[in-house]
Amino acid sequence: MAVWDDVVGQDRVTAQLAAAARDADALVSAEQAGQGPPPGERPEPPSADRSGASQMTHAWLFTGPPGSGRSTVARAFAAALQCVSPDRALGGAPGCGFCDGCHTALIGTHADVEIVRTDLLSIGVKETRDLVRRSSLSPSGGRWQVIVLEDADRLTEGAGNVLLKAVEEPAPRTVWLLCAPSVEDVLPTIRSRCRLLSLRTPPVDAVADVLVRRDGIEPEAAGRAARATQGHIGRARRLATDERARARRTAVLKLPLRVDDIGGCLKAAQELIDAAGEDAKQVAEEVDTKETEELRAALGAAAGTNGRLPRGTAGAMKELQDKQKRRSTRTQRDSLDLALVDLTGFYRDVLALQMGASVPLANDEVRDSVQRIATASTPERTLRRIEAVIACREALDRNVAPLLAVEAMTVALRAG
Repeated sequence: MAVWDDVVGQDRVTAQLAAAARDADALVSAEQAGQGPPPGERPEPPSADRSGASQMTHAWLFTGPPGSGRSTVARAFAAALQCVSPDRALGGAPGCGFCDGCHTALIGTHADVEIVRTDLLSIGVKETRDLVRRSSLSPSGGRWQVIVLEDADRLTEGAGNVLLKAVEEPAPRTVWLLCAPSVEDVLPTIRSRCRLLSLRTPPVDAVADVLVRRDGIEPEAAGRAARATQGHIGRARRLATDERARARRTAVLKLPLRVDDIGGCLKAAQELIDAAGEDAKQVAEEVDTKETEELRAALGAAAGTNGRLPRGTAGAMKELQDKQKRRSTRTQRDSLDLALVDLTGFYRDVLALQMGASVPLANDEVRDSVQRIATASTPERTLRRIEAVIACREALDRNVAPLLAVEAMTVALRAG
């Protein structure tokens, strides 16, 4: 299958990237044949459209709502840039999906494709400097040096300034692929030097189809998960395959019926926070212990948790513990934000019933609850409740204490 097969509902974007990959392939082929520019000079790809503008450039910015597949598109493009299929010589498009270049790029083991993601709250200056040094190297075996930064919106201001020079004046045959929810999440100086491609939320039917085709999920379960997540590919896959995710979502959808009094509001808020904390704890149990043991072994400690560490290694352990603490905070916030998204979807369904809209309900399995809330309130109150959920998400982004933010939201949901 071609590298674009896992990109869902983004035909316009994939067409542009396929054209850019053809341009890039022609450029490298000409250079390898001895027809390229002098060493060290950034070559200009051949024109691929009627205006004479090049379809290939050194820096790209992929934006789109959560679940639109930004990182999937970036990985697919990286694979197409590294394609070494012999069919290209016969007029085939790069990005076959089968050759060594495509396969290793897609699974993350290609020597010249660096996939950067973070499970922390931000990407700092130190990590960014390492990336900039990596980007200055020539490809070791592939056709391009590709840096995929999946969380460009998490760059600190200092990290963005470090990245700016590398994006502005990249090394020959180096390509930056940045991903962010919107252009406003990236420094203006960086986004002005990137070619922007905006992705859309994939259609529900397309998401259900890819779950069936790629993950082997039953069509009914795939359709239900795709509707529930409103086209968010990653969440739909998790909801269809993880029983714990379905149980947590069911609990969240019961919250609107539990805020009849102040006591119910405060209890529901506390349970929401506790559930997010449990998610963070599960991640810690799965990852933190393994990381700690691996670092202790690397530092020369004896096997087991009671092994003594050599002198001078306490700093390394402290750095790991700080990283794990930041990751736990990020996991808790992400879990809480996911619950708030589900809650927004519930009130969206309430509003749809109140307005008589002819759209399918995202939460059809709790139609009785949706109908009950819709009958007992007005569209104006539903809109205020949606605004309360959005305000809670914004407060969490501003580092407001999670319990205070959620308690304020549940009280606002009660007031309507």
